[in-house]
Amino acid sequence: MPDSPVRYSADVEDVKPDEGQTIEGLCRTFDTILERTAEDYGHAVRSVHAKAHGILEGTMTIAAGLPPELAQGLFAVPGEHRVYLRLSTNAGDLLPDAVSLPRGLALKVLDAPGARLEGAEGTSQDFIMVNAPSFQAKTAEAFHGSLKLLAKTTDRAESLKVAASTVLRGVNKALQAVGVESTTLGSLGGAPNVDPLGETYYSVTPFRYGDHIAKFSLAPMAPALRALTGREIDASGRPDAIRETVRSEMRGIEAVWAFRVQLCRDLERQPVEDPTVVWNEEEAPFHTVATITVRPQDSWDAGRVAAVDEGMRFGVWTGLAAHRPLGNINRARNAPYRHSADFRQRFNGCPIHEPTGQGPIGQVRDGVV
Repeated sequence: MPDSPVRYSADVEDVKPDEGQTIEGLCRTFDTILERTAEDYGHAVRSVHAKAHGILEGTMTIAAGLPPELAQGLFAVPGEHRVYLRLSTNAGDLLPDAVSLPRGLALKVLDAPGARLEGAEGTSQDFIMVNAPSFQAKTAEAFHGSLKLLAKTTDRAESLKVAASTVLRGVNKALQAVGVESTTLGSLGGAPNVDPLGETYYSVTPFRYGDHIAKFSLAPMAPALRALTGREIDASGRPDAIRETVRSEMRGIEAVWAFRVQLCRDLERQPVEDPTVVWNEEEAPFHTVATITVRPQDSWDAGRVAAVDEGMRFGVWTGLAAHRPLGNINRARNAPYRHSADFRQRFNGCPIHEPTGQGPIGQVRDGVV
């Protein structure tokens, strides 16, 4: 395994001629989900990761003295940035928490200096992660096929989903006992119903990292968070059990995560175009480049929820050119996710804003802090 990381160049991507058709299909499927849920709720929600369990405000501290291969893009200059974190699960409808699904964490870093990606409004850098090191579909076309199946059950038969989730969790635990992991079962409701504050999150897809290529991860550092790793939440009869649990916990702990970077060192063993491949950490180790600190707070504060959950969007294409999303799945995430945000904005009559970091901590108004 080479000691030096792979240098970024445009030819690390393999763009297929039919990707535009797949993206158009994703937008249509997103519309099926968006229109159905908006009609049922009278309010538009996200087409994926619709249900938030906590909205947190904190600080990212970029480490000083990083070696040149890690001091890239946003992380080239040490210092502090205000951040917002959105904890969620991956369904496009607002399901009771007894349907156990993979966890998501969206991170918005404010006032990120540097050249922007084309069409990236504002000055923020977004990172979107889930609590698994790989994606369930190799290509956007395969992902679209799975999404079409899920769209048919969106906002339908909640009681059946709860019952099915119980069965799938049991099957998944049995598989894990013999060393088998099933991301498919997890995405259908068989994921462990774990506390999101104790989880380690991964970008699963690669990104440009200045001169190099990397995946990202957010791992719990504070002992109070590590104590929650793997802890399951009993959501029986409690449709918002996760939100209630996170809210209770965040009132009394200071949460600290390590923001980590995994540099690509071999394009064959750490491919750009196949996010189902886990990059072996022994061959491509993670390195901490920043910490995120969230002091005790109300994780479901009404003002913050309105400003962040309703008034902002999170997307991998909101950010710096130095962190350009790479690979088929990432290319397919641009237009559909903007499409989803535009639908929410139109239906709800609420403009979506990109925030700035100016002003005292805690002041949020109309998406601007």
